[in-house]
Amino acid sequence: MFGKNTMRLAVLAAVLVLGGGAVCAQSVAVPDPKEWAALSPEQQSQQRADIRRQLAHASPQEREAFRKGLRERLLGMSPQERRALAEKTRETWRHMSPEQREKFKEERREKFKGLPPEERKNLLEQRRAMLEKLSPEERAALREKLPPH
Repeated sequence: MFGKNTMRLAVLAAVLVLGGGAVCAQSVAVPDPKEWAALSPEQQSQQRADIRRQLAHASPQEREAFRKGLRERLLGMSPQERRALAEKTRETWRHMSPEQREKFKEERREKFKGLPPEERKNLLEQRRAMLEKLSPEERAALREKLPPH
Protein backbone atom coordinates (compact mmCIF):
# COMPACT_ATOMS: atom_id res chain seq x y z
CA MET A 1 0.00 0.00 0.00
CA PHE A 2 1.13 3.55 -0.55
CA GLY A 3 2.73 5.51 2.26
CA LYS A 4 1.74 8.96 3.43
CA ASN A 5 4.34 10.71 1.25
CA THR A 6 3.36 8.70 -1.79
CA MET A 7 -0.25 9.70 -1.28
CA ARG A 8 0.72 13.37 -1.03
CA LEU A 9 2.76 13.05 -4.20
CA ALA A 10 -0.14 11.28 -5.93
CA VAL A 11 -2.64 13.93 -4.88
CA LEU A 12 -0.37 16.79 -5.90
CA ALA A 13 0.27 15.10 -9.22
CA ALA A 14 -3.45 14.46 -9.60
CA VAL A 15 -4.39 18.07 -9.18
CA LEU A 16 -1.60 19.16 -11.48
CA VAL A 17 -2.67 16.60 -14.03
CA LEU A 18 -6.30 17.59 -13.78
CA GLY A 19 -5.25 21.20 -13.85
CA GLY A 20 -3.21 20.56 -16.96
CA GLY A 21 -0.13 21.53 -15.05
CA ALA A 22 -1.27 25.09 -15.17
CA VAL A 23 0.81 26.99 -12.72
CA CYS A 24 -1.52 29.78 -11.75
CA ALA A 25 -0.86 33.36 -10.93
CA GLN A 26 -1.68 34.85 -7.58
CA SER A 27 -4.46 36.85 -9.24
CA VAL A 28 -5.94 33.58 -10.52
CA ALA A 29 -7.74 31.72 -7.79
CA VAL A 30 -6.36 28.34 -6.82
CA PRO A 31 -9.10 25.87 -7.74
CA ASP A 32 -10.59 23.98 -4.83
CA PRO A 33 -9.49 20.34 -5.28
CA LYS A 34 -12.85 18.94 -4.16
CA GLU A 35 -14.79 21.23 -6.48
CA TRP A 36 -12.37 20.48 -9.33
CA ALA A 37 -12.82 16.73 -8.87
CA ALA A 38 -16.59 17.16 -9.06
CA LEU A 39 -16.37 18.83 -12.49
CA SER A 40 -16.88 16.85 -15.67
CA PRO A 41 -13.81 16.39 -17.90
CA GLU A 42 -15.29 18.94 -20.32
CA GLN A 43 -15.77 21.50 -17.54
CA GLN A 44 -12.24 20.88 -16.32
CA SER A 45 -10.94 21.39 -19.83
CA GLN A 46 -12.80 24.69 -20.14
CA GLN A 47 -11.56 25.96 -16.79
CA ARG A 48 -8.03 24.78 -17.55
CA ALA A 49 -8.09 26.75 -20.82
CA ASP A 50 -9.40 29.81 -18.99
CA ILE A 51 -6.66 29.58 -16.38
CA ARG A 52 -4.02 29.17 -19.09
CA ARG A 53 -5.25 32.31 -20.83
CA GLN A 54 -5.02 34.23 -17.57
CA LEU A 55 -1.54 32.88 -16.94
CA ALA A 56 -0.15 34.00 -20.27
CA HIS A 57 0.99 37.23 -18.60
CA ALA A 58 1.82 35.86 -15.14
CA SER A 59 5.25 36.37 -13.67
CA PRO A 60 7.34 33.46 -12.36
CA GLN A 61 6.75 34.79 -8.84
CA GLU A 62 2.99 34.68 -9.36
CA ARG A 63 3.18 31.12 -10.65
CA GLU A 64 5.29 30.12 -7.66
CA ALA A 65 2.73 31.73 -5.35
CA PHE A 66 0.05 29.60 -6.96
CA ARG A 67 2.03 26.39 -6.55
CA LYS A 68 2.49 27.23 -2.88
CA GLY A 69 -1.24 27.92 -2.48
CA LEU A 70 -2.10 24.65 -4.20
CA ARG A 71 0.23 22.71 -1.91
CA GLU A 72 -1.33 24.37 1.13
CA ARG A 73 -4.84 23.50 -0.05
CA LEU A 74 -3.88 19.88 -0.63
CA LEU A 75 -2.19 19.58 2.74
CA GLY A 76 -5.26 21.15 4.35
CA MET A 77 -7.42 18.27 3.11
CA SER A 78 -8.02 15.25 5.30
CA PRO A 79 -6.22 12.01 4.35
CA GLN A 80 -9.55 10.54 3.25
CA GLU A 81 -10.24 13.52 0.99
CA ARG A 82 -6.76 13.26 -0.56
CA ARG A 83 -7.22 9.53 -1.17
CA ALA A 84 -10.61 10.15 -2.78
CA LEU A 85 -9.14 12.86 -5.01
CA ALA A 86 -6.25 10.63 -6.04
CA GLU A 87 -8.65 7.78 -6.84
CA LYS A 88 -10.89 10.06 -8.90
CA THR A 89 -7.84 11.22 -10.84
CA ARG A 90 -6.73 7.65 -11.49
CA GLU A 91 -10.24 6.81 -12.65
CA THR A 92 -10.31 9.78 -15.03
CA TRP A 93 -6.92 8.72 -16.44
CA ARG A 94 -8.11 5.13 -16.93
CA HIS A 95 -11.12 6.35 -18.91
CA MET A 96 -9.00 8.41 -21.29
CA SER A 97 -8.22 6.91 -24.67
CA PRO A 98 -4.55 6.18 -25.47
CA GLU A 99 -4.65 9.10 -27.92
CA GLN A 100 -5.99 11.46 -25.24
CA ARG A 101 -3.30 10.33 -22.81
CA GLU A 102 -0.55 10.83 -25.37
CA LYS A 103 -1.90 14.26 -26.32
CA PHE A 104 -2.02 15.23 -22.67
CA LYS A 105 1.56 14.05 -22.08
CA GLU A 106 2.79 15.98 -25.10
CA GLU A 107 1.02 19.15 -23.93
CA ARG A 108 2.71 18.79 -20.54
CA ARG A 109 6.12 18.33 -22.14
CA GLU A 110 5.63 21.41 -24.32
CA LYS A 111 4.38 23.46 -21.38
CA PHE A 112 7.46 22.48 -19.36
CA LYS A 113 9.82 23.28 -22.24
CA GLY A 114 8.18 26.70 -22.57
CA LEU A 115 8.94 27.69 -18.99
CA PRO A 116 11.89 29.97 -18.23
CA PRO A 117 15.05 27.99 -17.27
CA GLU A 118 14.94 29.12 -13.65
CA GLU A 119 11.34 27.99 -13.27
CA ARG A 120 12.10 24.59 -14.85
CA LYS A 121 15.01 24.20 -12.45
CA ASN A 122 12.78 25.04 -9.46
CA LEU A 123 10.12 22.53 -10.54
CA LEU A 124 12.72 19.79 -10.97
CA GLU A 125 14.16 20.54 -7.53
CA GLN A 126 10.68 20.35 -6.00
CA ARG A 127 10.05 17.00 -7.70
CA ARG A 128 13.38 15.63 -6.48
CA ALA A 129 12.63 16.81 -2.94
CA MET A 130 9.27 15.00 -3.00
CA LEU A 131 10.87 11.83 -4.36
CA GLU A 132 13.59 11.90 -1.70
CA LYS A 133 10.89 11.70 0.98
CA LEU A 134 9.65 8.38 -0.42
CA SER A 135 10.89 5.06 0.88
CA PRO A 136 13.06 2.94 -1.44
CA GLU A 137 10.08 0.61 -1.95
CA GLU A 138 7.81 3.50 -2.95
CA ARG A 139 10.41 4.85 -5.38
CA ALA A 140 10.83 1.39 -6.89
CA ALA A 141 7.06 1.09 -7.33
CA LEU A 142 6.97 4.44 -9.13
CA ARG A 143 9.95 3.47 -11.31
CA GLU A 144 8.13 0.31 -12.42
CA LYS A 145 5.34 2.49 -13.80
CA LEU A 146 7.68 4.54 -15.98
CA PRO A 147 7.78 3.71 -19.69
CA PRO A 148 11.03 2.16 -20.95
CA HIS A 149 13.50 4.63 -22.46
